Amino acid sequence: MTKKLVIKVTAGADAPERCSQAFTVAAVAVASGVDVSLWLTGESSWFALPGRAAEFELPHAAPLPDLIESVLAAGRITLCTQCAARREITEKDVIEGVRIAGAQVFVQEALGDDTQALVY
Repeated sequence: MTKKLVIKVTAGADAPERCSQAFTVAAVAVASGVDVSLWLTGESSWFALPGRAAEFELPHAAPLPDLIESVLAAGRITLCTQCAARREITEKDVIEGVRIAGAQVFVQEALGDDTQALVY
């Protein structure tokens, strides 16, 4: 049975270390063969848009665009429906491979068998 990890990241440029930790953990988990679902909420919602991750800088941290690419290669990235709506972000605006979904989908994923959920 495959282990599953659901990560909700609420931090963006407003809390760069917490933000970077979430993306780093997601990328490392994907590289380790874990089924990863990364949820962008709050200020991290902006990273669903093309080019926004390239603006993020944190010394001694992996580049955010590389981490996003790693997660999308073998995992899933979801933008919160309400967070997207508050920022007027639509499905046509987001990076290819990013979906928009709501709390019901998050809860379903987080409560799945052999699933660990983390919130940053």
